[in-house]
Amino acid sequence: MYRNEEPQEKSSNNRRNFIKDSILASLAISLGTEIVYAKNMPPGLELIGLNSSPLNTFPGKSNALTVLNDRPVNMETPAHLLNDALTPNELFFVRNNGLVPSQINAETWTLTIEGESARKAKSYTLNELKTKFENITYPLTLECGGNGRKEFSPPAKGNQWTTGAVGCAKWTGVRLKDVLEDVGIKSNAVYIGYYGADLHLSGAPDKDAISRGVPISKAMEEESMIAWAMNDEDLPLLNGYPLRLVFGGYPASCSGKWLEKIVIRNKVHDGQKMNGSAYRIPCNPVAPGASVEDKDMCIIERMPVKSLISFPKTGAIITQGQKLPVAGHAWTSSSNITKVELSIDFGTSWQNAYVSKSTNRYAWQHFEATVQFPAKGYYEVWARATDNEGNTQAMLIPGWNPKGYLNNACHRIAVKVS
Repeated sequence: MYRNEEPQEKSSNNRRNFIKDSILASLAISLGTEIVYAKNMPPGLELIGLNSSPLNTFPGKSNALTVLNDRPVNMETPAHLLNDALTPNELFFVRNNGLVPSQINAETWTLTIEGESARKAKSYTLNELKTKFENITYPLTLECGGNGRKEFSPPAKGNQWTTGAVGCAKWTGVRLKDVLEDVGIKSNAVYIGYYGADLHLSGAPDKDAISRGVPISKAMEEESMIAWAMNDEDLPLLNGYPLRLVFGGYPASCSGKWLEKIVIRNKVHDGQKMNGSAYRIPCNPVAPGASVEDKDMCIIERMPVKSLISFPKTGAIITQGQKLPVAGHAWTSSSNITKVELSIDFGTSWQNAYVSKSTNRYAWQHFEATVQFPAKGYYEVWARATDNEGNTQAMLIPGWNPKGYLNNACHRIAVKVS
């Protein structure tokens, strides 16, 4: 009896070992190196060195980005990777509403300007834009209107962004107002709207993925741009190559990508994602979880003052008596940040950080400070920014809204003193 079972048991063990060895070999290939103590791994252990996204899945983007979904592609940047003065192209967040265009030819790309309040319709090639108008370069911060949505309670629908749907890059292009004035603007102009080459998720050619816009006053600002370069390189494909709009201080959804057409409107633009509850908040405060009718929702036209701790990474461990350098960025839709404060006692007291001068409106400003802790234990470092209009970040989650927009609560990181 036992002699008959022994070969079966041995065969079963061999199969299990073969499967385990195959899995370990696959994991080693994914990691790009040997798992030194593989034989000691507990069954079912998930290696923390593995990224859930396959390498090189998204062109021009780092595998360190956090992928929220891939249809459409949406990725955010972990806070500790945003310490650079200018966010590297490969680390810049991605917010898409539709399918990335598959057929792009920069040599034949054209931008058309038309609309009820345009004096004429006119088209420009990319080369004509570059040579006909003055080229400008500005560092500008772009932030998704839903950045921080994950913190709302009750939960709000949409991509569950944490803190990383933001970045500041150096954009090169031409002033939007120069192009609009070349076409001619009628006195009844109210808004501009954009249309891009991205397709609706359904693939329907007659349905836009997104078509938003801004008031004509915003379009005519000095820093409002039609851009073709980002940090002195061509725009990354996922950030709108070969041409896009860039509006600092407004939700990033207004900065249309894969730009093909701009319409000068005699009314508020009514394109896709301009109606209903999209990129709108209740005109008046509502209770958390309340149902709000579309007619009681107002378009978001300014982003709130905000800050982000980019160093150290949350979870830092230091020894008692050690000073901790803290750094990050702050930004606003006003002219500039005037103050950044840090707290280690849950907002009871604050210390000022050094804040760099603003290079131009809508560029984030870097802050630095050194923090000391009085005893061993767990701490949270909070950051709070104030701008030149006196707007200050909320300490906790601000007014709840159905789509989870405009969360500018203090950013917090955890620190352990041992």
